[in-house]
Amino acid sequence: MEIKTLESFYQDTTALLPEGINKEIGHFNVFKIDELHAQIRKNLKPAMPYNRRAYYKISLISGRNRAEYADKVIDIEKNALLFATPKIPYHYVPQDDNQFGYFCIFTSDFLLHSKSGVVLDELPIYHPGGYPIFQLSDEEADEIAYVFKKMYRELSSDYAYKYDLLRNYVLELIHLGQKLQPATALYPTHNASARVSSLFIELLERQFPIESPQQRLSLRTAKDFADRLAVHVNHLNKVLKENTGKTTTDLISGRIIQEAKILLKQTDWNISEIAYSLGFEEVAHFSNFFKKQTSFAPLSFRA
Repeated sequence: MEIKTLESFYQDTTALLPEGINKEIGHFNVFKIDELHAQIRKNLKPAMPYNRRAYYKISLISGRNRAEYADKVIDIEKNALLFATPKIPYHYVPQDDNQFGYFCIFTSDFLLHSKSGVVLDELPIYHPGGYPIFQLSDEEADEIAYVFKKMYRELSSDYAYKYDLLRNYVLELIHLGQKLQPATALYPTHNASARVSSLFIELLERQFPIESPQQRLSLRTAKDFADRLAVHVNHLNKVLKENTGKTTTDLISGRIIQEAKILLKQTDWNISEIAYSLGFEEVAHFSNFFKKQTSFAPLSFRA
């Protein structure tokens, strides 16, 4: 199964790839479906393959479509709201040429907990085994289209805090979707496995943001977290793999990289101070770690 990157999305759709996309602290964009379909037809692009994307996507689809999401097939007759996550393969195939609506794409970095107050994969709309495709009435579709229209206008504005506003619009769409779910989906039973996973995320996030060079991460390894949670490191790894699809080390590394990007872009701390605050004893260890995770050296990412 192909994993579709942001670069390949822009290549396939012929949309303009934002400059320096790999260096951004998160990514967000919004599109009109009818305009994109016209471009795709003009350039004879094939239908979307069934794949897993390396970004999140929220779509308001107006038109006849067939959506395939994980092991489900859903026929959309008129309007639908679709939430796509990098963890689950999906695609939808238009059944006629009358396609309208909007969609936005964003990376997990765009909705960092420190900026949005949420952990994306803990939201009910993104729970594994969910059913995040909702058929809409015309009234519901109009309400959701209004949010997308605000996004579309705001993205081209020169307002200094427009990305904070866009995060709020994304969260508004998420909450509108969650209100469409059955009540039982919003209050899942917390078994022991889910509780350990939730506590791990809470411990991890509690260490951020890093606000001064003197602040330092105290929990850096899988064993550090396992000891704090009073579980065996193998059990912690198994639980997180089941609940998030990632290993303990992957989750820790991903969160450290997120913070490293913020510190490199938004502070004037030197690389040594950033490395120390993130728990690295040697600058070279931090540089090697950062380059392995991002393909950039810390100084070239900052430039």
